[in-house]
Amino acid sequence: MARVRPFMEKTDLIKVFTGIRRCGKSVMLELVQEELKKRGNKEEQFIKINFEDLANSHLCEVKALHKYIQSRIKKIKGKSYLFLDEIQEINAWEKCVNSIRAEKKCDIYVTGSNAKLLSGEFATYLAGRYVEFAIYPFSFSEFLDLYRTQFPKASKQDAFNIFLEVGGMPFLSNLKFDYAVSMQYLQDVYNSVMLKDIIKRNNIRQIDLHERIVSFVMANFGKTFSATSISKYFKSEQRSVAAETVLNHLKYCENAHLFYRLNRQDIDSKKIFSINEKYYVADHGLKEAIVGRGHRDIATTLENIVCIELLKRGYSLFVGKKNSLEVDFIAEKSGSRIYVQVAYLLASEDTIKREFAPLKKIKDNFPKFVLSMDTWDFSHDGIIHKNVAEFLTE
Repeated sequence: MARVRPFMEKTDLIKVFTGIRRCGKSVMLELVQEELKKRGNKEEQFIKINFEDLANSHLCEVKALHKYIQSRIKKIKGKSYLFLDEIQEINAWEKCVNSIRAEKKCDIYVTGSNAKLLSGEFATYLAGRYVEFAIYPFSFSEFLDLYRTQFPKASKQDAFNIFLEVGGMPFLSNLKFDYAVSMQYLQDVYNSVMLKDIIKRNNIRQIDLHERIVSFVMANFGKTFSATSISKYFKSEQRSVAAETVLNHLKYCENAHLFYRLNRQDIDSKKIFSINEKYYVADHGLKEAIVGRGHRDIATTLENIVCIELLKRGYSLFVGKKNSLEVDFIAEKSGSRIYVQVAYLLASEDTIKREFAPLKKIKDNFPKFVLSMDTWDFSHDGIIHKNVAEFLTE
């Protein structure tokens, strides 16, 4: 909420919340409404439409929607507040919203599950007239606060062990974080994202191919690979798939906020490489639900958690390349940067050397971190070692 408050009640700016389906965008709209009530506004001033509710299906045409909103606004004394949930269901919705905004009597908030909301025609109609807030599943810090409302005596490490398994989707608290029930719920979330936000939206006909590409990335997130390497993998399985086709399917997943792609950057020259990217999933619990507990890799799960945490903190992320060595994350923000290396346990001297080596080669003075599950502090040579759970709750 802290990011949103400065823009509330500014009728000249449309507030847009984007993120994967069921990550908490609707909850954010509810929090905004509660904040507005605290400021003296009444429930009668709110116009709320969820486009996934069948009761609102008659409003899924832009002219009908515009007419309905206009009729509601006329009945409200003073300022009105418009909340449109899952707006991507409406074609040309930006024309309607821009028309309402132009009258400057309505404070507008919208949510959507597709990154393309903020491109193309939307940018043309609303350039400079909207502010975007990326919404992610709960961070561990948020998860911990919620978990302790149900299990007040739980230690931070106990909570982190549960978080490692089920992830940070907000609704899991209603399931009391039960593993089996949570996995069923997350499978439903995944299926909903795949069907509504990817397959249906992009008119995908080769559904089996798409599912196999997604499964490959799910099983290999945190590893560098290219569309060409995936294409070769399918060729080895006697299935011909062009690299461009693979790229298209991965882009569909990015647009649905299922995956986040990180390019590699040369640490010395800052050159961005266009091949061998890394992909991370919006919530590591989704991988647990789809790939299964038997294929869990704690090291890459920790890496995924740190990736999403850094994105939530507002960093732009790259995979660092230093000659033949690799740094998990270069995180840049406001002209500064930090370097982050993630490991499971620094269980031996060889492991310590391997994880610290890339950071020792970097000669600038920006902070350098190694994060692991260890509770013992292995910091040395100016490189900060932290327990990953402690880093996540700072």
